[in-house]
Amino acid sequence: MADATQLAVEQEYFDHAAKCRERSRATLIAAPANAAGPIAGMSAVKRTADKYLARMADPDEAVAIGRFETEDDTLYVGKRRISDDDGEPLVINWQAPAAEPFYRATFDEPIGVLRKRDFRTEKNRVLDFDETVFADLAGRIAELTSNEHDGVNDTVLRDLDEDRTGEMRDIVQTIHASQYHLIRQPLDRLLIVQGGPGTGKSVVALHRVSWLLFNEESLAPRDVLVIGPNPTFTKYISSVLPGLGDHDVQHRDILSLGPQRSDGREEDRETAELKGSARMAGLLERALRQRLRPLPDGTRLEIVPGVALGTAEVNQAASAAIDAASYNSGRQQFRAWVERAARNATRRPEALTATIFDNAVERIWPALTPQSFLQELLGSRERLTAAAGDEFLAGDINRLYRQAAERISDERWSNSDVALLDEAELLIRGSSGGPYRHIVVDEAQDLSPMQLRSIKRRSTTGSMTLVGDLAQATNPWAPDTWDSIADQLRKDAPVEQHTLELGYRVPRQIYDLAARLLPYAAPSITPPRAIREGPSEPTIVEVDRDDTAKSAVDAAREYAGRGLFVGIVCPEALHDDIVDQLKRQGVSFADAAEGKLGTSINLVSPTGSKGLEFDAAIVVEPERIAGHDPVGLRTLYVALTRTTRYLTIVHTGVVLPLPPPEQTARTADEPRQSSASAKTVPVSGVDTSTVPTPRPNRFAAAIAGPLADDIRSSTQPELWPAILEELRRQLGL
Repeated sequence: MADATQLAVEQEYFDHAAKCRERSRATLIAAPANAAGPIAGMSAVKRTADKYLARMADPDEAVAIGRFETEDDTLYVGKRRISDDDGEPLVINWQAPAAEPFYRATFDEPIGVLRKRDFRTEKNRVLDFDETVFADLAGRIAELTSNEHDGVNDTVLRDLDEDRTGEMRDIVQTIHASQYHLIRQPLDRLLIVQGGPGTGKSVVALHRVSWLLFNEESLAPRDVLVIGPNPTFTKYISSVLPGLGDHDVQHRDILSLGPQRSDGREEDRETAELKGSARMAGLLERALRQRLRPLPDGTRLEIVPGVALGTAEVNQAASAAIDAASYNSGRQQFRAWVERAARNATRRPEALTATIFDNAVERIWPALTPQSFLQELLGSRERLTAAAGDEFLAGDINRLYRQAAERISDERWSNSDVALLDEAELLIRGSSGGPYRHIVVDEAQDLSPMQLRSIKRRSTTGSMTLVGDLAQATNPWAPDTWDSIADQLRKDAPVEQHTLELGYRVPRQIYDLAARLLPYAAPSITPPRAIREGPSEPTIVEVDRDDTAKSAVDAAREYAGRGLFVGIVCPEALHDDIVDQLKRQGVSFADAAEGKLGTSINLVSPTGSKGLEFDAAIVVEPERIAGHDPVGLRTLYVALTRTTRYLTIVHTGVVLPLPPPEQTARTADEPRQSSASAKTVPVSGVDTSTVPTPRPNRFAAAIAGPLADDIRSSTQPELWPAILEELRRQLGL
């Protein structure tokens, strides 16, 4: 606890700064009325005043988050600058270059800082502060913990122990030196940040936006686009930038990045993978060109009775316009030709109306929207086959084909359709949103090649911040490295890749459990170092299948009764059972499947939980979450790392469904291990030496063996080479 005298001195400073802030607010509010001159001038003054007012903190918000001392000065750091009546700074912006020592100073590199204080406040009242004296650290170097070496103090750890809400908080007070280094990277680059669960990569990306908006005078909020993986996540992060005083930054989720958002149409994994592949761009372009209907030989394009245009000249005019910048601009060019030619062919051109020309053009060059074009393409095997070229096989056509709805308004769109619609909008209308000078993409590891195309075309120079975790990549096109994503997004900006190595948010006990999946799920990934202890070990609840939903809801209610922000993470197959149980018990909850997050109990799918964090998470049936999917263990890894404090696992099968250990030579008196015990991974307090060290080749053999048996039993040996070659093509090898 800080000395009472020092607390009083700090409180006096806080009170003075708050009074100066409120005088500035009053001046800005009165500015339009005090402005002399014409109404236009007064309006301009009001717009400027309103802009500065929007950036000001609320009247009861703490004026500062901390302070630091050098030999020459003592500076207070806050979310917004506060000046005294003479214009001298009382508090500097956290984004300002002068605030850099507050974040960068560590024991190894104090960069001239003698001491720093991190304030703990309630509104603008100073409750306490943590003080770091760098000379003191140097004097007890042998006693320093690894956290102290890394510059992680009690303020960071205390913030992580506070209750979560339905919104992501800013981290201005707890930005770590390694995070600050990434936040202040220059605008002119494609920055890729790899970070495991709880490393703070999402908040780093958002705070980088705020830092850039403050330090790049030419960058306006409307020039920035933040893209999240789904509507729930977008809602979760949407308050961070306004809380930092940065309004008007556009937030979109990848499922709405185009003329039509996804409405959750289901499709199998293989179809989604096919639609996400880059070759779909060529199919769409060929299919669009084929929508033109040249006149057959011996026919004419009749405009009105007595006025018709010849076959050769009509088809030649259409061919001349087909290479225009977009389908619609080519159509306009062709329409203009039809109008000129028809007026020249009649003595009464005034009788030819716009409707007449529209009808004539429609017979050759039909009007299309992205939705109508894609609906008609996917609903026709003939059109798909005609556009397939050499890149698609008959099986691909069968996967893409689906029965079209009777009306376009009734058509349902899948997640992977969104990028196709966006590509179609580019081809038809010549644009698809933007452009933006800087784009932030969260959970970037899950983007398909077609989604990457959507993002790239919205960027003017390639300046982006991509954050994600390859170990959490669960989509069919999940990469093993960031290089392929960087290559697909690369424009003029240089590419930089960085890794966040410290895990702040997930407690060590919980992360140690989840990390046992990594050698199997993502053997190339080095896990982050968890820096904090949680309040308890994970709670493992084994139940009968009929009691699964009730046990999960009971656990959620117990946590919520303690005022905690709770997430129930369950496989899709159990979603309805959990909902039914919640309703039966009269429990109020929010369903993330509907894009909602409440402040108490929330129901989320394993993939839908990406990027979210809860005080307490209940993971239901981990074995079913992992399933038989090739990346199911990664999905389970995501589910287990959504909590900052408590984890309960409700299961009927095994806790961590890892591949069984290899059979090894045993001595005669060594007991044989049962298959059940071989698959069951011990949790806390149990010797883990029996957990096998994985080999990727063994996992591959477990998958390839049954596949080889199927091929042997169902096909002739002479077909095997062709099957293997097709497998290589399908896998992109």
